[in-house]
Amino acid sequence: MTSLLWSQESQQEKLEERKAQIQKEIRENEKLLQSVKKKEKSAVNVVIVQSTKIKLKEKLISTTEKQTKLLSNDMYINQVQINKLKKELVELKEDYAEMIVKSYKSRSSESRAMFLLSSENFLQAYKRAQYMKQYTSYRKMQGEEIKTKSNKLTDFNQKLNVQKTAKQKLIAENEKERLSLEIEKREQLKLVSVLKKDKNKISVEIKKRQQEYRTIDRQINKLIREAIAAANRKAALEKAKANPSAPVSRAAVSSSKIELTPEAKIVADNFRANRGRLPYPVEKGYVSLGYGNQTHPLFNTITVHNSGVEITTDKGASARAVFGGEVTSVIVLSPVNKAVMVQHGDYFTVYQNLSSVNVSKGDKVSIKQSLGKVRTNGETGKTIIKFLILQNTTYNNPEGWLSPR
Repeated sequence: MTSLLWSQESQQEKLEERKAQIQKEIRENEKLLQSVKKKEKSAVNVVIVQSTKIKLKEKLISTTEKQTKLLSNDMYINQVQINKLKKELVELKEDYAEMIVKSYKSRSSESRAMFLLSSENFLQAYKRAQYMKQYTSYRKMQGEEIKTKSNKLTDFNQKLNVQKTAKQKLIAENEKERLSLEIEKREQLKLVSVLKKDKNKISVEIKKRQQEYRTIDRQINKLIREAIAAANRKAALEKAKANPSAPVSRAAVSSSKIELTPEAKIVADNFRANRGRLPYPVEKGYVSLGYGNQTHPLFNTITVHNSGVEITTDKGASARAVFGGEVTSVIVLSPVNKAVMVQHGDYFTVYQNLSSVNVSKGDKVSIKQSLGKVRTNGETGKTIIKFLILQNTTYNNPEGWLSPR
């Protein structure tokens, strides 16, 4: 029972930490929303940012519901303990009262002496003396046990009262968040109804942006293939130098898979071993657009693709390496959009939407080292880094690699 209570308390602490993180993200998102509302002429980005806020509020409500359920389970367990203690105390007190009555009836020193003197022999007298001693000790022990269980009962009752108050607070918090969520959704519906009138125009803009993303992805793929081919040529050259008598291979150098050297394999293995524990590519921020194909927040008939994750962060934030490696490319995607690609064995991490870069091709970087500044969009006021992870040329979902926040 104690281990179960400890486990539930540990879960409660984790949920409280998660709730605090979600509340922090909601506050950050609210600041961003107000900034976007001031700067954005079109309501499209307002709705997109608002959608993120709505999802965060839904997560917060879900987390609070889990806390309430866990607290209810704790309260049930405590109530069971209280009922058990009450029953044990009743039995102990009845037994103790019976012993006191018996002790009272045989309280005189003469009766105790007669009890000893009426023994048939010395051994029986000794046993009777021991019995009287044990009886006195047992009575004292019962008194102590009653006191201990009474204190425990008081503690459990106090804990139950605290939990009842906490549960009421959680229910009130959830109700407040539900009302706030309904207001957010109604406000968003109004905006969406206005935007639907311009659906064709907006659809064209979305498709144009998706085309730009695909162009960038092709450019990154090309650079990764070049990096793979270069790594394989370098490995082949080192192998030839190490064994000059071996026949020279005429096979074409692969540009889709790195033939790992022993050193590169160690780096790749270390990177893989840290799956789910890599730091975020920015110190603060939250995932505002996930990985893969997803329905557009405004129009459910339009599917958008994201080859990585987009993380909204603070203005002036620095992009930082999520793991030690070597810079294989610094890419100028547009006059205001740069990217850095870092190699970790046969893995690559890509950091897009940087306004400035402070590393160069060939540089060795360490974990959390600054790579450059994340660009703030002048029109929307949003500061977003796009982050990609690939193994050779295969895209991975970065959220599965980053440590939970």
